[in-house]
Amino acid sequence: MTDLAFQSGLQLGKAIRDKTISATEMLEYFLDRVDQYNPALNAIVVEDFERAREFAKEADRAIARGEDWGPLHGVPITLKESYEVAGLITTRGNPMWKDKRATDDALPVTRLKQLGVNLFGKTNVPYNLADMQSYNDIYGTTNNPWDHECSPGGSSGGSAATLAAGMTGLECGSDIGGSIRNPAHFCGVFGHKPTWGLLPPRGHAAPGVLAQSDLTVIGPLARSAVDLEVATLAMAGPDEIQSAGYKLALQPCPHQALAGFRVAVWQNDERAPVTEETCKRIDAVVQAVLDAGGTVDYDARPEVDIDGAHENYATLLAAVMTSRNSHEDYRNLQNKLKDPGTSDVQKTQLRYQLASYRDYALANEVRTRSRWAWYEFFQSWDVMIMPVMTRPAFAHDHRPVHERTLQIDNQMRSYFDFLFWAGPAINNYLPATVIPTGAVGDGLPIGVQIMGPEYGDLKTIGFAKLLEQAGFGFVAPPGY
Repeated sequence: MTDLAFQSGLQLGKAIRDKTISATEMLEYFLDRVDQYNPALNAIVVEDFERAREFAKEADRAIARGEDWGPLHGVPITLKESYEVAGLITTRGNPMWKDKRATDDALPVTRLKQLGVNLFGKTNVPYNLADMQSYNDIYGTTNNPWDHECSPGGSSGGSAATLAAGMTGLECGSDIGGSIRNPAHFCGVFGHKPTWGLLPPRGHAAPGVLAQSDLTVIGPLARSAVDLEVATLAMAGPDEIQSAGYKLALQPCPHQALAGFRVAVWQNDERAPVTEETCKRIDAVVQAVLDAGGTVDYDARPEVDIDGAHENYATLLAAVMTSRNSHEDYRNLQNKLKDPGTSDVQKTQLRYQLASYRDYALANEVRTRSRWAWYEFFQSWDVMIMPVMTRPAFAHDHRPVHERTLQIDNQMRSYFDFLFWAGPAINNYLPATVIPTGAVGDGLPIGVQIMGPEYGDLKTIGFAKLLEQAGFGFVAPPGY
């Protein structure tokens, strides 16, 4: 039965619909695994087991009546803690909201439930979803299934750890600085960061916030690229206001084989160097494309000032993240900027955080020109392969952020180098799909990022599906 834990969500749904296993049996199977593995991982932090048991019984009764609720009929799933689920606590890792209980499901939760899923819990996040590690003062620290001394990533770290350990059938996270992609990479699972706005996030925000913020997206994580496609399509499409004039019409992947793809490769960059092993894994993916007859170019780039583009992303990101602050915290930043004792370096960052509307509009103009440059680039290239992160998972480090560094082979680098590889997809509203490439070197998994044109989500996921068929699939961590 262990293999059941590592099947795709679609495989699990088929098993229930084929009556190979009942929804009730499958739920209890996964809950047993939660009992066995979650105490050491601390990935699932909000439980909804009893409602899930009742749901599983109804799913079985529906099967007996000949009803089909969808491709994930009765499949047990979890979601990132930041998604509102009626009756459950949603804190975003912030003690200020430790008792906040949602009254309604988030829109993406409602849409996922239309696939027939059985939601039984939520998974851990960092404070305010603002770190690439997953720990907070409410729930504690989540460990990586591949090495409990290492982080599973963030901010969707609990999501990726739960999937990798075989404790759930599907997961969903969110991403503003790699928060879907880094955890997928650290834990050896698939993840999809969608085109901005494609998946309406209503119900995934700080309390009282209704508008979708710039940069932020929601998206699925899974053990197979096929699940990414199903979940993305389920959550995508206009909300109630937009549906009066818009409809979802994503173009399907234009190629049915790797041979048809034109692939640009951004393997490394001196601005944010990656490990030698990461380069080797990108080369392995490239070789699979070449062996299949695809076209590859390591030098192709859009006509964009890379340094300026990264600075632009840092500007917009700082402003968006600061918009989440309380009034008191925001005033403290304003006072710090006025303080004569604040260094020039700190003042530069504070100006980003406290950007005026004019500052933001100017930065958005720079970003919009970059978006058009990427649009032109993807007229010639289907996808771009690039690193997800500068290195594999690293040891837990809960020091103040400005004190953290990361070792990249034989050199120490800034903790914030990870934003360099997260930035292009986020700042330019591009879709990016992460595939696992196996555990190598020090025994930790390494993912590769596939970036494509705006609204080319089915192209990047389709490319991932073909690479999965070529051997770049999920592998369970030892001991699970």
